[in-house]
Amino acid sequence: MPRSRAGVTQRQHRPAALFLAPFYVMFLLCLIAPLAYTAWLSLFHEESSGLGFGGTTNVFVGLDNLQKALVDTAFWKSFRIPLLYCLIYVPVMIGAGVLMALLLDSVYARAKQFFQLALYAPHVIPGVIATIIWVYLYTPGISPVVDAFDRLGLPWSLGNDYAVVAAIANITVWLGAGYATVIFFAALQAIPRELIEAATIDGAGAVRTALSVKVPLIRGAIGMVAVFNVIASFQMFAGPLLLRQQTRTVTFEWTPVLFIYNRAFNLKDYGYAAATSLVFAAAIGLACYAGHRLTKRRTA
Repeated sequence: MPRSRAGVTQRQHRPAALFLAPFYVMFLLCLIAPLAYTAWLSLFHEESSGLGFGGTTNVFVGLDNLQKALVDTAFWKSFRIPLLYCLIYVPVMIGAGVLMALLLDSVYARAKQFFQLALYAPHVIPGVIATIIWVYLYTPGISPVVDAFDRLGLPWSLGNDYAVVAAIANITVWLGAGYATVIFFAALQAIPRELIEAATIDGAGAVRTALSVKVPLIRGAIGMVAVFNVIASFQMFAGPLLLRQQTRTVTFEWTPVLFIYNRAFNLKDYGYAAATSLVFAAAIGLACYAGHRLTKRRTA
């Protein structure tokens, strides 16, 4: 009998292993292999000889690049703007998504599928294309929006960090609020209707039911979306890189990804870029773990 059970278990495991195999192959190729190569690259430093005319050689420097990255104030300073961006962008994104999901979940809402599709539509536009569109709308002299603000006595300029952060947050909210709305709306649909009917029978209005019943029951989804957006905030790249064409405010020390990009592809310091990439990945991993633990604790 035990042998028979073992045979059945093996027969069950084989199809499961076959279905999971593509995932593990892609996981190894797309995550583990690049991380291993990055770690290997961080152990070397490229040195020129003959005043730059004698070619370059890779010199093994061990953990020197990693130690340098850990105490590099310019690198750690590049985290300042993403932190500011999170404080502006994440609350607006979550608030807009929850509000629109609650409106869609209202008994008075009509054409729900149309509005879900309309809200989600900006998310299918590539981020680079969306940024190019908004860069046009932010450009004085050719943008009707900026001209309209000027005529109203509200001049718009990308002349400081706050304005650029607000401009990028605007682009990202436009792109992602519909995506968050769809997730929150799906979570709202999973709430037992008996709870909402009980709140209504007890005299709770639509607003009270939304704030006291619906929102607390989708805290898990809200926390998950917040964590994903915080991680995405620290990976800002295309938006700031394109806005550099419009303002000198955005430097290569503006975000960690721009810092790494500059080190690798402008300064050709691949070893140090690899080391800062590893430190950046570790920081993102720790933030993700902390966010997951915090969300799990609050939903437990």
